[in-house]
Amino acid sequence: MNSPDERDGPAELSPDRPVALGSAIFRSIGFFGFWLVLTGADPSDLAAGLVAAFAATWASLRLMPAQPWDLRPIKLAGYVLHFLRQSITAGIDVAWLALDPRLRLRPGFVVYQAQLPPGTTREAFCAIMSLMPGTLPCGQAEGNGLTIHCLDVTQPVAEQLAVEEALCVQALRGVPRNG
Repeated sequence: MNSPDERDGPAELSPDRPVALGSAIFRSIGFFGFWLVLTGADPSDLAAGLVAAFAATWASLRLMPAQPWDLRPIKLAGYVLHFLRQSITAGIDVAWLALDPRLRLRPGFVVYQAQLPPGTTREAFCAIMSLMPGTLPCGQAEGNGLTIHCLDVTQPVAEQLAVEEALCVQALRGVPRNG
């Protein structure tokens, strides 16, 4: 027989069920849409696409379980605009450095001590960071550190990443809650 504590376990997970269902629906729509793009929306492939989308959704939920996010739409929109402006500015700067032989590139690695704990929000921040010209997350470092490849190690890369991380956290309203 189950003890009262064991019976209460599944009940504690019930608040996450809407999150998991919403995530499953969102992911399956995304995977099915991707299938439609790949096949040119051929009607003869729709049944196979539904099966593939179901299998991909199941696998993705096993590999990366659903977590509730607390997005702030206005902050997120502001962050997207900041990111676009920063990407254009940094892209021009990188092109200038690469094309002007008088300017010296000093590529190398820096260790950035992230404030975000390992998890989905930190992975999102690393994905965003990889899109920014001149920086590329390469792996984990000691503690909560991230190894970042940059084009010029004499620049204040860690300070710039701290500002970007703070803006990302504001847009996502902190770390996602664990169910």
